This record gives sequence, structure tokens and C-alpha cells, in this order.
Amino acid sequence: MSDKKRLFENFLSLATLQGLNYILPLLTLPYLVRVLGPENYGLVAFAQSFVQFFVIFVDYGFNLSATNQIAVYRENREKVQRIFSTVITIKVFFTVISFVVLCLLVFLLPKFAEHKSIYVITFGMVVGNVLFPVWFFQGMERMRYITFLNIIAKALFTAGIFLLVKQRDDFLLVPLLNSLGIISIGIISLGMIKKTFSINIVLPAWNDIKYQLKEGWYVFISTVAISLYTVSNTFILGLFTNNTIVGYYAGAEKIISAANGMISPVSQALYPYISRLILGNREKGLMLIRKIVLIIGGGTLIVSFIIFFLAENIVDIALGDHYKHSIVVLKILSFLPFIIGLSNILGIQTMLTLGYKKAFSNILILASILNIFLAVLLVPNFHHVGTAVGVFISELFVTSAMFVYLYSKGIKLLEGKHV
Repeated sequence: MSDKKRLFENFLSLATLQGLNYILPLLTLPYLVRVLGPENYGLVAFAQSFVQFFVIFVDYGFNLSATNQIAVYRENREKVQRIFSTVITIKVFFTVISFVVLCLLVFLLPKFAEHKSIYVITFGMVVGNVLFPVWFFQGMERMRYITFLNIIAKALFTAGIFLLVKQRDDFLLVPLLNSLGIISIGIISLGMIKKTFSINIVLPAWNDIKYQLKEGWYVFISTVAISLYTVSNTFILGLFTNNTIVGYYAGAEKIISAANGMISPVSQALYPYISRLILGNREKGLMLIRKIVLIIGGGTLIVSFIIFFLAENIVDIALGDHYKHSIVVLKILSFLPFIIGLSNILGIQTMLTLGYKKAFSNILILASILNIFLAVLLVPNFHHVGTAVGVFISELFVTSAMFVYLYSKGIKLLEGKHV
């Protein structure tokens, strides 16, 4: 199979996979926000944002670092097996640590103890994330193997929401169905890896563990930094306010996440391809990145304008009458698809593939510091609106800083010139 045909096939598979990850939950959103109400929906969103910190810790940057390695060595089964086994072993160890920390927090701190069941159930997302090695299939550029399984799992989750969640007190079923779906996909995908690629999990050498931890470090720090101005916003808002206000923000953010989800298939399909292209022909790789900037930049700008001008209608249809406070949040966040689309290309597709990992990490660390400062400054007085403003400023800083850094290195993607 030619590289272009494989790239197109992977894009279609990832588009389907990512589309389901956002579209099916978006179909359930109007139903959930109405049945659960702002308070319980906000509690579910707060629990997910809390557990997402553990997901990030367990990922440890392997979603990019391991993907890159698998893509480079995919013809070497022994090497791939070593990489796979080492990464899985580290992730399992990190999961055990995470669960111990979670238990200590939810049983000792009053803020979490009141609803400890929802945090424990939501932790299933972490387990499913370990069992479902999307990074392996990305690196092998064989995403079609798991797309079908994901369709079935997501469809069952969606059906479960409509069939089982009938009243406000059923909010625990939402994370339960989500966790069971992810874990089921993970178990089956591991079986597929063994059968299709003849890859087994073997005991990793200590040197391999140290190497993987070192390789993933800068991406991990970057991901932690990203979480401080993305995932953590719902969490911080919940600490300063209440579940109802979190519900207002989370509803609007869910809509923006669905729009941002259009970028992910392109990013995930291109990353291993560009990694190999840059390695063999730097100039050719940069020419491809320049084309992607124009296509994604133009497409996401149109999406952002549509969300901004139709924000009131979108909230009415997706969230309902009880979420009028979400309209202003949606308007403020409406241009994030455009801004994040550009930062994804400038950061992941360009800076990481060119080896500027430290600069990439430093930009995100600065953005996280900026976001926390803005959150502490704005959230106590402006609540969900303050959170939205802080997120917008932080994301704009990231994209601008990446553009300036690459320009200083002679990489002028908008001009098509680079050194």
C-alpha cells in the first residue's frame, strides 16, 4: 500500500473514530443536560475533569513519543514489541499509583467525599485508556482495525444513555456506561494486537523503561501544562463556585470540544506520516505542513464564525432553556477551533517533528502559568465567564508564541519560506 493511500485510509478511520467520540456524546448532550439538570450535569463534568488529571499522568506523553517510535520501527517486530511492552508496563504502574492517590483524596477530603462513588466509577476512564493503545495503531498506521469496535462501543453507550438515564438521580450511570465502553474496547484491541501483529507483552528491561520515560518527558510536561489551561478550567471553576455554574460552562465547552474534534483526525493521521517525511526530506515535510496550515486554518475559521453568530440558537437546541448563561461562554470560546487548529499544526506537526521539544514544552508551561493566574483573578468574580476569558487568552498566547518561535528559526509557514 502506498504512503498516500495509507494516509488517506488512516484519515478516514480516524475521522470516523474521532467523529464518534464527539458526535455521539453530542447527540446525548441535549438529553443529558435536560434530564440531569445543570447541577448534576456539572457534577459529572467536574468528576471527568478531575479524573482527566490521572489520564494525563498515565499517558505520560506516550500518545506522541511512542507513536513516533512505532512509526519509525514498525517493520521491526522485535523492536515494536519492546516498545509496546515497556509503555504498557509503565502505564499500568502509573495507574496503580493514580488509584491509590484517588482513594486518599475522595475518602479524606470533604469536597470529594460527598460524592466519592462518582469519582471511583469515572476512574474507569483511566483503566480503559491503558487497555486501549490508540498510539500503537497510530504508529502502525492501521487505525481501521479498531474503528469498527469503537463504533459498536459508542453506539451501545449512546443507547444506554437514552434507555437507562431517566431522572436526575441516574447521574452515576453516565460515567459507568462510559467506563465500561472504554474498558471493553481496550480488552478487545489488545487481543487484536496479539493476533494481527503477533505482539506479546514481555517483561521490559530497566534500560528500556528509563529510555521511554526520558523520551516522553517533554511531551508529558507539555501535556500537563496544556491541562492547566484546558482540563483544569472546569476543575478550578468547581473549586471556586458550585456544580450548577460548572454545568453552564461545561455545556458550552462540550459544544466547542465537538468542533475541535474535527481537527484531531487530521492531526493524528498526519503526525506519524510527517515524522517520517521530515526525517527523510525536511523541505518536503515543511511544504506539506504549509498546505495544511492553509486548509485547516481556513476551515476552522469558517466554523468559528458560524458558532459565534449562531451561539444563541446552538445553546437553545443543544442545551435548552436552563442554560441561557452558557451563551456568553460559547461566544467567547467560539474562535478556539481556529486558534487551536493553528497551534496544533505549529506545535505538534511542526515543532515536535523538527525536534523543538523543549521550546514546545516551555511555551505550554508559560501558558499554564498565565491561565492559572487569570483563573484566580477572574473566576471568583466572573465565574464561568471569567473561565472562558482566561481560556481564550491562554490559547491565543500559545498559538502566537509558537508562530513567533518558528519564525525566529527561519520557518515561515505562511510565506512558504524556511531555512
